[in-house]
This record gives sequence, C-alpha cells and structure tokens, in this order.
Amino acid sequence: MRENDMLEKEEIFSKVLRAGRRTYFFDVRATKADDYYITITESKKFTEEDGSFHFKKHKIYLYKEDFTAFAEILDDMTSYVLNHKGEEVISERHQKDFKKEYATEKITTEESLPNISSFTDIDFDDI
Repeated sequence: MRENDMLEKEEIFSKVLRAGRRTYFFDVRATKADDYYITITESKKFTEEDGSFHFKKHKIYLYKEDFTAFAEILDDMTSYVLNHKGEEVISERHQKDFKKEYATEKITTEESLPNISSFTDIDFDDI
C-alpha cells in the first residue's frame, strides 16, 4: 500500500476539542479489513520549571460493536453530573484568574526543629 493510501486511511474523519491544557482528538480510523472504529485521545500539556514542555497522551479505542452501549453510558453519566451539580464549573482551577497556591501550615518551632542536644556532629575523618 502506498504511503498516501495509509495517510488517507488515518485521516478519515477528525474533530478536535481544545479545553485549557487538555486537547481531545476524536478520529475515525480504518481497520485492515476497511471497517471503521473511533479513537479518542486526551493530550495534556505539562510545562517544566525551565520553560520546556511535554505532552502526556491517553488513548481509547472504540469499536462499532460497543458504540451503542458506550453512548448510553456516556449519556447516563453526563446527565447524572448535570442533574446533580448543574452546568456551572465550580472548581477554582477552571477560573481564568486561578493561581495555584500551596497551603502552608504554621508549625511551631518545637515541632519543626529536631532536638539539638541529641544531634551528633561527625567529621568524616573520625570514621
């Protein structure tokens, strides 16, 4: 099979959902027997302290024989969430002005410092 034929089969039908740091790719692909199936890929961007970044990807393969049950369960789950929590996003992380802050507990000096009198200073020359 020519490379162009393979490329066409890989890109039968696609849609992309960008959602903050996550991107979801929905792709229709073909089996060797030329039947169709769907892949759903979640790609999440992670930024390192030095400014570089990488992506973590997770993929689900969904075959035709599972479409009906998958769609029913997905519909049940999304309806449950919306019926119980509504459509408003209540996570602070999803707010536009969200800045990650780390909780710091106030520790008393006695709790945080070891007992200095029990500390033994060892010089490597002594060993």
